[in-house]
Amino acid sequence: MHYLDEGAGDPLLLLHGEPTWSFLYRKMIPTLARGARCIAPDYFGFGRSDKPTDPAWYSYDRHVESIARLVEALDLQRVTLVLQDWGGPIGFRLAVEHPERVARLVVLNTGIGARAPGEAWLRFQAFMRRVDTEIVAGQLVRLSLVQPTSDEVIAGYDAPFPVPESRFGIVRFPELVATSADHPSGPAMLQTRDRLRELDRPALVLFSDGDPIFSRRAAELMAELLPDAELDPPLEGAGHFLQEDRGEAVAARIAAWLGL
Repeated sequence: MHYLDEGAGDPLLLLHGEPTWSFLYRKMIPTLARGARCIAPDYFGFGRSDKPTDPAWYSYDRHVESIARLVEALDLQRVTLVLQDWGGPIGFRLAVEHPERVARLVVLNTGIGARAPGEAWLRFQAFMRRVDTEIVAGQLVRLSLVQPTSDEVIAGYDAPFPVPESRFGIVRFPELVATSADHPSGPAMLQTRDRLRELDRPALVLFSDGDPIFSRRAAELMAELLPDAELDPPLEGAGHFLQEDRGEAVAARIAAWLGL
């Protein structure tokens, strides 16, 4: 498993989603690393980490276990989890299963449960099934952005996935989303959601204003789920990948909330 490790202080564990990698946090780390230790891993199948080529290898349990092993190996204490997209289901479960290591949560455009997230997400899942390992990660990111970006940045998102054999993680992630209680990921996600209601940790909920999947109402529901949550106003001018669209602004809000 590859991970970035920058700065010093209490750790921030920055968890990415689909189809990105730790490159997603490059605009945020310079600000946050002034007062904290920023650790940004690449899940297996993503970024510079190993990429198993057996589709059956990928599961919700495996991704959670691998991040938990990283936290244990680095002996991270007083962790602030920064969660976006798949970082939510993975990081939320880490928090409820290892609460002794977690101090705070920062929740960015994510959710957890066992139902289809909506029509936009179902269209995305159907698209991913159709293109399979011919998917181009950078173009998928570009379609999700609100702010203009350069071809060089898009090439950065593409870089770890040069051949179809490197893209099984990207292809498998949508299939791991629990769309019903009897989905293979369903029981664990529902249990995690229930346990979050009892997780007494400060949480900052910060969603963007331009995400077709995670709306303002989704942010409100997330803040209602977490018992000690503060709901920030929606970040303007950002889509699903708010770290890319307005990463410096996201980092400034987090830094202010943490008192860095």
